[in-house]
Amino acid sequence: MFQQRVNRTRLQSALSMAELVFHTTAHTVRKGHRYAVMSIMTNMLRIVIMIAIFYLMYAVLGLRRSAIRGDFMLFMMSGVFIYMTHVRAVSAVMGSEGPASPMMKHAPMNTIITIASAAISTLYIQVLTMALILFLYYVGMTHFVIEDPAAAFSCILVAWLYGIAVGTVFLAMKPWAPSVTGILATVYQRANMIASGKMFVANQLNPKMRNLFDWNPLYHTIDQARGDIFINYNPHFSSLSYALYVALAVFCIGMIGEFYTSRHASVSWEARR
Repeated sequence: MFQQRVNRTRLQSALSMAELVFHTTAHTVRKGHRYAVMSIMTNMLRIVIMIAIFYLMYAVLGLRRSAIRGDFMLFMMSGVFIYMTHVRAVSAVMGSEGPASPMMKHAPMNTIITIASAAISTLYIQVLTMALILFLYYVGMTHFVIEDPAAAFSCILVAWLYGIAVGTVFLAMKPWAPSVTGILATVYQRANMIASGKMFVANQLNPKMRNLFDWNPLYHTIDQARGDIFINYNPHFSSLSYALYVALAVFCIGMIGEFYTSRHASVSWEARR
């Protein structure tokens, strides 16, 4: 009421919003730990543990012969990296500030900024973690070669975008049914441990088995990424464009739900979380 309104151009508004997203992203990265390095190290430990678990599973079950001919560790890391990028994006966006959060009482803040900052902070941590792990593996273990790094990174971005889309849907659902939404998100993340197909090679699956995974965009991104990483693998039964189109469609549904939820937001919802 006592604030003087200033007419801004679209460029000034965009720059102001970008600055706000930057500061909110920095706050999100340091929210768990005081130093961003600790967030990266914690995330790195999670990924290394998951890679070790899958390595033991392959060794015990004798599944190494089903992997792509090439660097076996790179085969496992490709699936784990994309899976972790996706699920961390889902968790971050779902856990971002909702319409009834106290942060939303400040005039410049809105849910678009909180979603963007949560997503960017996740991508920042994941990319640095992946780069550090690959660097240590390259220097300490073996000199591997990635056939098309840019295309492989684009698959990671598609998995990240799909994670934002799914997280937005859960974020829109959370004020209406917090407990049910939390359970559904946990089930979704656990189911994708298998449904993402990171332990399998699509070209080697029979049609009946392939139909069990073909619906999942994450399965397509992992298979396409392996085609970009390994020179002797050409994915025939997956499509990156399918994953991108599904991500855009789910994101549109999530934003519609988020706008509807924002219009009916109530401070009393926060007390029920």
